[in-house]
Amino acid sequence: MDSALSDEIVVVGGGVVGLTTAVVLAERGRRVRLWSRDPVERTTSWVAGALWWPYRIRPVAAVRAWALRSLDVYAELAARPEVTGVRMVEGVLGETDLDEARSWASVRIPGLRASTAEEYAGSGTWARLPLIDMSTHLPWLRERFVAAGGVVEERTVTDFAEVGAPVVVNCTGLGARSVVPDPAVRPVRGQLVLVENPGIRTWLVSKGADGEMAYFFPQPGRLVLGGTAEDDVWSTEPDPAVAEAIVRRCAALRPEIAGARVLGHRVGLRPARDVVRLEREPLPDGRLLVHNYGQGGAGVTVAWGCAEEAAGLAAS
Repeated sequence: MDSALSDEIVVVGGGVVGLTTAVVLAERGRRVRLWSRDPVERTTSWVAGALWWPYRIRPVAAVRAWALRSLDVYAELAARPEVTGVRMVEGVLGETDLDEARSWASVRIPGLRASTAEEYAGSGTWARLPLIDMSTHLPWLRERFVAAGGVVEERTVTDFAEVGAPVVVNCTGLGARSVVPDPAVRPVRGQLVLVENPGIRTWLVSKGADGEMAYFFPQPGRLVLGGTAEDDVWSTEPDPAVAEAIVRRCAALRPEIAGARVLGHRVGLRPARDVVRLEREPLPDGRLLVHNYGQGGAGVTVAWGCAEEAAGLAAS
């Protein structure tokens, strides 16, 4: 074993789950290196919308605990939005039952109510939730990690045997499909359109009668329009026809979006799995591998809760 790594933890994966996990470990006094194939600006997390709300993620009981813990952290970070990228913003969760939302979230989200007809033509829930600007939040996480003594390295891992640390935390997301290998991890393609904000201050998530998703999130300097959720599609190239359909669906909800100037296009591959994998795996050589991946499109939503549980597993 490399003596330089003999008492370190290596976190593999530099998206929001990996960065947050590395921050928690480093701030608990551990010596941590973060190995990431890509800089944060090229991770899937960079593309995220990113609204705090559980989205296509299981197991339900664990997700609730992880999400509510993360919500507490984001509520604190929202006191410094220009630094952390986290803001508390109001909006409508279309086709979301108020009683269902209250059943698990009302203890942390005061003021949940049914949306009005002026706010949304369908039935929905009005909520004030964390909305995270990932172009600010991810660099802030990286700086916080380094300030805690962590080291970031751009390294590609194809086999965990390459990592000479006694404890390795696997936050590789979609990369886990090959590096574990875990064929249960699969891509869910998401495409976004960035436009100039025509004055919209609230967010909206809707699933229309045709089943097609539409959402818009007001972020600093832009309005993020979405979106898609295409299972098992690997292409990261924006599809012009899909982009036009996204704008059309969003403009049907807020007509002023139709004339907004397009600033850019983004595509991300969510690392989906039937259930999140968050567990210890003792390796034959005596080292410990902690898995923390498979959060799909809800990585931001559960990042802090998952990070704290993973840090506990790495220490036990």
